[in-house]
Amino acid sequence: MSIDTATGQEAPAELSSERVKTIFSSIADKYERFNAISSFGAYKLWVAGMMKQAPISKNDDVLDLAGGTGEISFAVAKAKQPTHVQCTDLVPEMLEVAKEHYQNGAAGSVPVDFEVVDAQDIPYPDNSYDAITVAYGIRNMPQREQGLAEMFRVLKPGGSLICLEFSTPPNKLWRGLYHFYLKHLIPFWGGLITKDKDGFVYLSNSIKAFPNQEGLARLMKQAGFTEVTWKNYTGGIAAVHVAKKPIAKVAE
Repeated sequence: MSIDTATGQEAPAELSSERVKTIFSSIADKYERFNAISSFGAYKLWVAGMMKQAPISKNDDVLDLAGGTGEISFAVAKAKQPTHVQCTDLVPEMLEVAKEHYQNGAAGSVPVDFEVVDAQDIPYPDNSYDAITVAYGIRNMPQREQGLAEMFRVLKPGGSLICLEFSTPPNKLWRGLYHFYLKHLIPFWGGLITKDKDGFVYLSNSIKAFPNQEGLARLMKQAGFTEVTWKNYTGGIAAVHVAKKPIAKVAE
């Protein structure tokens, strides 16, 4: 099924895909500044938590989907020292910023390659990566089931999917305050920093329309993943899900 990622209602995939391309291509050079200001720096704690939870080793080849300006790719490179990271994103302008960071040494000695990729149609062979990371990406996919199926396909048996995404605070009061912030202050900050208030109205709507922690875990399980767990950050504003691709049983 294809949905409008701003509402969760059924709609042609092109509607959301083209919207995402338009928004993020126009704000690519200001995206990191917006993240820092709008989250009051909390996003750094979320990324650090993601790295602590990520079962990635030095021998792994890692695929970073919806990699944007490279923050997760470079965090993996520094924290885990894998053999290689493939940083991908739907929006070329975002990857251009990531390439600049890489040229300035953001990944240390870990090799990172960059490619424009739609995570709903991954152009890599089956069973080709030891781990997959994705931050704030599944929410922007109009065909989420297909995207998760693609992640499952290219992940090696025994490999892990590690996902950082905005989520739903379980506490009713905190959730209400957060939704007020999403509705009023996210568009304000977005308009002030990037001059694209409408793009951040979309961001706010897409967060509220996205499944909660249990809902995302259910989608992962439906795609074939097992051992799905999650940990909340900042009272559930963000959550990190970790899921495994099971090792196939050897036929007797």
